[in-house]
Amino acid sequence: MFEGLKKAFQKVANTFKEKVEYKEIKEDDIEEILDDLKLDMIENDVAYDIANNIIDDVKKQLIGLKIKRGEEVEEVVKDSIKKSIIKSFGNDNIDLIDKIKSKCSKSEPYVIVFLGINGVGKTTTIAKFANMLKKSGISVVIAAADTFRAGAQEQIDVHAKKIDVPIVKGQYGADPASVAYNAILFAKSRSLCTVLVDTAGRMHSDVDLMGELKKIVKVTKPDMKILVVDALTGNDAVEQAKMFNENIGIDGIIITKIDADVKGGVAISVSNVTNKPILFIGYGQSYNDIKRFDSIEYVNNLFG
Repeated sequence: MFEGLKKAFQKVANTFKEKVEYKEIKEDDIEEILDDLKLDMIENDVAYDIANNIIDDVKKQLIGLKIKRGEEVEEVVKDSIKKSIIKSFGNDNIDLIDKIKSKCSKSEPYVIVFLGINGVGKTTTIAKFANMLKKSGISVVIAAADTFRAGAQEQIDVHAKKIDVPIVKGQYGADPASVAYNAILFAKSRSLCTVLVDTAGRMHSDVDLMGELKKIVKVTKPDMKILVVDALTGNDAVEQAKMFNENIGIDGIIITKIDADVKGGVAISVSNVTNKPILFIGYGQSYNDIKRFDSIEYVNNLFG
């Protein structure tokens, strides 16, 4: 996992050791090294502007720094890169479980609309998310508001049965907003804490279907709009994040298939281009394979 960035960061640490051991670091000493690192980051799915910002921040930390005898140059360099990447994530301390419990205590369901294109694992992610809520003692209903794609209702229904949560469905071709609204009424009538709205996967450039999403959001007035992206889609994930955020407005992100990501830069990019937090990451095939995103743990994994 993340072999691409791991190699890039190890390479720059080794090069630094050769150039600046036991002396004050000057810009001329590190300019070329950090330019090479920036290119390596871009090749590993870190968006250009974000890679540029991270490198600028690393320069500010390192230029003028005196490496003392006994200090490990590689560790000094790695620590500066780690700090810059962690800083770039901003606030990832949103405790969604607490937010849901807080609203539920007022006898109001917490409504989450899930967004994303076909193939990113959105439906499976919703099932994992529902299962996680159940294990946290939070009741949930799924709204099968994808009335567009053949087989979508059956797919989410299979998941719902396996994890034993109720589901509200509609006819194919029906108004997805009405299905989502009916699920909210269902939750209120049964004092359920959470409504998870599955929407039709769509290309972020599809204007008509974007309009349909806007209607769902207008009708349901969700507490949270979560974009699901696939770690393996690289720059496409970044473009999806930009477009969904600009057209619909997102509040947080879930990244799927993180365990198969050999590069490592998608999480850095999607969080930065939207200025929204990564809430959870998905991995593996089990319903238990979802966990809260931790930027410090993530960055430590980038360094092996």
